[in-house]
Amino acid sequence: MASASASLGALLDAAARGVFPPPDGSTTVVPQAGHRDAGVIAFTAHSVVFTDEDPEWVRSTLASLDCDPLAATMSARFHSAFLDRTGRTSDTIDLLTVAAASPGAPDPLLGLRELDDPDHPRVTRARKRRDDVRVWASTGGGVLVIGRGVAGRWETAIEVEENTRHRGLGRALASAARHLIPEGDMVWAQQSPGNARSVRAFQAAGYRPVGSEALFFAR
Repeated sequence: MASASASLGALLDAAARGVFPPPDGSTTVVPQAGHRDAGVIAFTAHSVVFTDEDPEWVRSTLASLDCDPLAATMSARFHSAFLDRTGRTSDTIDLLTVAAASPGAPDPLLGLRELDDPDHPRVTRARKRRDDVRVWASTGGGVLVIGRGVAGRWETAIEVEENTRHRGLGRALASAARHLIPEGDMVWAQQSPGNARSVRAFQAAGYRPVGSEALFFAR
């Protein structure tokens, strides 16, 4: 099991460029970039655990699990042990995707308007887990959120009203997010693997899968 001197931000920046940790079956342990976010990112045959807990505890806990070593960091038993030790909470294991900024403005046909005081449930959730959150609504019944998430990376999330689904709005909103971040930057998005519509929308908008991610949030 490896322990890297690289920061979580550096590992994410490299992965966004297509440069991944070696697929050697090992686990890298790095400090959290901030108090709010701890967790695990599983790349191909290499995991990154970001935590301020003792790395030796991480190593010994993973070694004690009765499962495939390649699956250990994403196993329910490891996550349960982590949450019990830290008092944190979690939601789900997400597919982690990333895309580069696109030049120019979003498609004007979306009719995006920025909201100053939104109360949409997705926006409320985003403000608990991201900084510098900005929110846009589209005339077609969608919401687009962008903020600074894990290690300061740009993150986006979208919501499409049920009665406007299956018309390409999700893909258009995901594409719009690429126009709303600074030129030269990358934007990240997490999708629950079971939410097939969201997975398809982001991949159709040019977001590349890079791994899976489980976040452990401070209560």
